[in-house]
Amino acid sequence: MQKEIFEQPRALADTLQGVQGIDASLFNGPLNGDSDAAARMFSGIDRVLILACGTSYYSGCVAKYWLESVAGIPTDVEIASEYRYRTSVPQPNALVVTISQSGETADTLSALRHAQSLGMQKTLTICNVATSAMVRECALAYVTRAGVEIGVASTKAFTTQLAALFLLTLTLAKVKGNLSEAQETAYLEEMRHLPVALQSVLALEPQIMAWADAFVPKENALFLGRGRHYPIALEGALKLKEISYIHAEAYPAGELKHGPLALVTDAMPVVTVAPNDELIEKLKSNMQEVRARGGVLYVLADGDSQIQASEGVNVIRMPEHYGVLSPILHVVALQLLAYHTACARGTDVDKPRNLAKSVTVE
Repeated sequence: MQKEIFEQPRALADTLQGVQGIDASLFNGPLNGDSDAAARMFSGIDRVLILACGTSYYSGCVAKYWLESVAGIPTDVEIASEYRYRTSVPQPNALVVTISQSGETADTLSALRHAQSLGMQKTLTICNVATSAMVRECALAYVTRAGVEIGVASTKAFTTQLAALFLLTLTLAKVKGNLSEAQETAYLEEMRHLPVALQSVLALEPQIMAWADAFVPKENALFLGRGRHYPIALEGALKLKEISYIHAEAYPAGELKHGPLALVTDAMPVVTVAPNDELIEKLKSNMQEVRARGGVLYVLADGDSQIQASEGVNVIRMPEHYGVLSPILHVVALQLLAYHTACARGTDVDKPRNLAKSVTVE
């Protein structure tokens, strides 16, 4: 798992290799000989439906924020195992996006087939395996180049999914006339810089290891985020519970006072994803609520967010503020926190109990 965490700068560079500009043809996939297939399909959609499970579901949740704020396209994200068994309203003009590391995830494949049975034929998969069932069964595909991922807890597959989903966001924004040439250039420059920015996050490992020592005796943890970083809090909690076996939950920080605040004591570490974005002042207020109840905060803060370390407030400063792409950076710090906590607790990091890498059965 540690090897795969540190492979993420290269995996992102490989996933973005050959992307010279934003064009629908990026999503034609390896099996589609029609160079205009994606362009035709994208021009006729009016919303997006994302189907996925587990970590891939959380990447879809981040993409919802991107697709609605950058591309201006209504987006729904469904847990595949739920979508396949419920009565839903067919949306023939929706782009159905499946996300899967292996491309063989049973629930996601079944959800895709259910959508197709409802007449939803505009399908795209984001997948790490070019020869998988998901790529064969979807009309379009974007194959990430994360390389083989062995660790059960997904790391590099997740960040490359996010990169692909942001490319999809920019492509749909361009198709809908919501992306200027200057914006396209700026976003592409930010994406090309991601591998360098990730190296700077990985350099925080010694500080994160010190945090991990404090988590070793704990049995519960709370993760908080707002906006597009709420799904990153969800992913951070999932990583911690998967490999360290510490019970962890994530909430939108604004939900604290609607129930979860009752859990907060000095025995419950509270991890907070705190980029310097439009919600930072609201998040600071939520953090004060935690401190007022004796909670101990562990804050991943941007350097200019004016959050200071103090008693009960532990701060690691992220190397730079990265705007809409900052979820890709913050999640890597949370991966390292889970990894080092698990190592210190002596659990099997690469093969956690009761779990399989590819969930190919229902």
